[in-house]
Amino acid sequence: MEITWYGMSCFRITERKQATIVTDPYAASVGLGELKLKSDVVTISHDAPGHNYVAAISGMEHVLDGPGEYEIGGVFINGIATPSRNGKFNNIVYVFDYNGLTVAHLGDLGEVPSQKQIEDLEQVNVLLLPIGGGSSLNAAGAAELVSMLEPNIVVPMHYQVPGLSLSLDPVDKFLKEMGVTDPKQDVSLKVGGADGLPQETNVVILTPRAMSKE
Repeated sequence: MEITWYGMSCFRITERKQATIVTDPYAASVGLGELKLKSDVVTISHDAPGHNYVAAISGMEHVLDGPGEYEIGGVFINGIATPSRNGKFNNIVYVFDYNGLTVAHLGDLGEVPSQKQIEDLEQVNVLLLPIGGGSSLNAAGAAELVSMLEPNIVVPMHYQVPGLSLSLDPVDKFLKEMGVTDPKQDVSLKVGGADGLPQETNVVILTPRAMSKE
């Protein structure tokens, strides 16, 4: 499996012989340039220009924008309604199960979920986690959630990067809350399978693809 970050909450998740997924594609108005991606499935966590610009995606056969359980292209997908900061249930968390390797995309999650809501996330291997504040979790809330879920790998998202027109906190605040001084950094996250995951939680910082030299 390969997970590539494009900034904000937009990732592309690819695995051989299974559906390719793009999460939360953004419009060029957020300042990160124009997305041009190809995918089988697009997931939308909530209806906002930084998260719902499906026009940037070609080849898609399915657009998911609400809670429910799905099986598409060999991937089991569970969409879970969660509250934003104003208490309304208008954010969708997606859990993707690739033959037992689970990836959770938390969208614009605004507060630490209740214990009941967390039950669906307790076996997550890779956590795609908003950390930059604004309408989503800030660094302290994000670190608290990591301690509750204990995923194998955490990939921060939805934080300030060069060019972004929104005002979000930098990744350093989250790293300080986590006590991480030397995080792993790469242009993409490659995971061979659930058996090869680290036992203790690792934080991996991805360079947005538009900003990488590739």
